[in-house]
Amino acid sequence: MTPPTIDRLSGLLEHFRVRARLSYSGTLCGLQRFDAAGGHGYLHVLRRGSLEVSHPGEASLPVRMVLSEPTLLFYPRPAHHWFHNPPLDGADFTCATVNFEGGPANPLARALPALIALPLARIDGLEAALALLFAETERARCGQPLLADRLFEVVLIQLLRWLLDHPQEAGIQAGMIMGLSDPRLARALVAMHRGPSEAWPVERMALCAGMSRTAFSNLFRQVLGQTPADYLTDWRIALAQAGLSGGRSIAVLAGELGYANASALSRTFAARTGHSPRAWLQQHGQRLAGAHAISAGYSASRQTRA
Repeated sequence: MTPPTIDRLSGLLEHFRVRARLSYSGTLCGLQRFDAAGGHGYLHVLRRGSLEVSHPGEASLPVRMVLSEPTLLFYPRPAHHWFHNPPLDGADFTCATVNFEGGPANPLARALPALIALPLARIDGLEAALALLFAETERARCGQPLLADRLFEVVLIQLLRWLLDHPQEAGIQAGMIMGLSDPRLARALVAMHRGPSEAWPVERMALCAGMSRTAFSNLFRQVLGQTPADYLTDWRIALAQAGLSGGRSIAVLAGELGYANASALSRTFAARTGHSPRAWLQQHGQRLAGAHAISAGYSASRQTRA
């Protein structure tokens, strides 16, 4: 396990924030559909009762699941899922939508599996946050939606902590989460996350990990599924995408990400994404506008049903 002095999450979440928004709390009866069209993920907490879940048209997810104990269901990315309950025996449920800043380009969202389903009892330290969350959602009070949103984000961070320490149990595949779960690789990854503008030859990465260059490179490829240089490039381009989305210029970003000039960053950006920064930003803005419109309509319809 990585020593507690290494903060593996803050560097990620400072660059790529994760926001949760309470969308439903109460008893679910009959059939409830959750659509992928809104462009966001979901975090569901089954407090009591049983629940049958299906995933129509989602090849990467199980066709059907049956939950019979308090469980957390986390869909990091958009996915169609349906909840089925007997009309007289509905499940007691709390639900939030989840948005990873940067959308599909968010490296944390990309590193997670399509679904994480965990009994609540398996996630250490979750009890206190859930008790507060449930207390807030049981009755309407001043500031309830804002406080519930923040508590959902606390639950999400605690889940991410647990995943870093138990990647195999959660079905995590090769990638960033697995890398951060390795004590040696985590030191190099955290250093790169904190200093993307610095020069990072493989020898320096290996020194951070306390390994030889060859041993580090081999372990990195085995655990993350790519070379250290490719990972660093992907991290920088993800930061560039986040910066462009926030209105920053490619020239400013080039200096912050270790590129000699805007042209050098633009060439790497196009090679990685298939689009120039300008074209990518235009497409990204159109996708966001469409997703926000769908999400707003979905939220309004759920409030009407509630």
